[in-house]
Amino acid sequence: MARIVVVGSINMDLVTTVGRRPEPGETVSGESFALVPGGKGSNQAIAARRAGGSVGFIGAVGDDIFADELRGVLSDAGVEVSRLRRLSGASGVAAIIVDSGGENSIIVVGGANARMTALDVGDLEAIAQADVLLCQLEIPLPTVLRAARHARANDTVVILNPSPVRELPDELWAEIDIAVVNEGEAAQLGAVLDSVPHVITTLGADGAIYRGPDGITLPQPGVRVEVVDTTGAGDTFTGALAAHWHEGPEIALAWACTAGALATTKLGASVSIPTQREIERLLSR
Repeated sequence: MARIVVVGSINMDLVTTVGRRPEPGETVSGESFALVPGGKGSNQAIAARRAGGSVGFIGAVGDDIFADELRGVLSDAGVEVSRLRRLSGASGVAAIIVDSGGENSIIVVGGANARMTALDVGDLEAIAQADVLLCQLEIPLPTVLRAARHARANDTVVILNPSPVRELPDELWAEIDIAVVNEGEAAQLGAVLDSVPHVITTLGADGAIYRGPDGITLPQPGVRVEVVDTTGAGDTFTGALAAHWHEGPEIALAWACTAGALATTKLGASVSIPTQREIERLLSR
């Protein structure tokens, strides 16, 4: 069982379903509304745990009405939460609109995630003892860089999901072992990804493709399912990949693509993340 530490975000997702997403200045009638715990870091931590990893989470919630529920969803999933701190002010939130085709639009307000500006001794010890560090970009960049540097110094594999995509300093890319990007992110980042030893590009329903340090590519076909909501599918892919990376890219990609596909079959990010048994059942077909 791989030991994974996630340094990242946790949000309450405010999910509205609509027949179609509104145009600028337009009001449309919604079909349903739900509060669903999410955030890229939390989603990836739960996905890694449900895919079979041993997972700890380093992050922050606020002192508002969402804080206890956000902590609880991680704990209930079996993620270790002793490094999840409570900061004054609001927790992170994300306003999500999902249309009838399962496509989404998302607005994220960082809240406590934006105030996650330091790592303490306990955080650094957890990173050093892990097999894999998994990071995203919904917390301050200096915190991500600090975590990645400490991981690299202690032979912990560093996986970065550079989302929301932005220009990143070379000093961060120098610490990354594996980058997980979608097609749009890959196009936006361009040649900078050439410096990363392992790059996985997700292709939606078409699966994913892996490029290793020798330049050889490995395609992984997608898994056909009935799509309900794509929210969190990429995070589920990344978490499952982290949980099985120690078995090699081919096996890890198969787990990741299967988990990511299953995550699109239910509404809401954290509630749609499949269990290890569900992934294994589909893999065995």
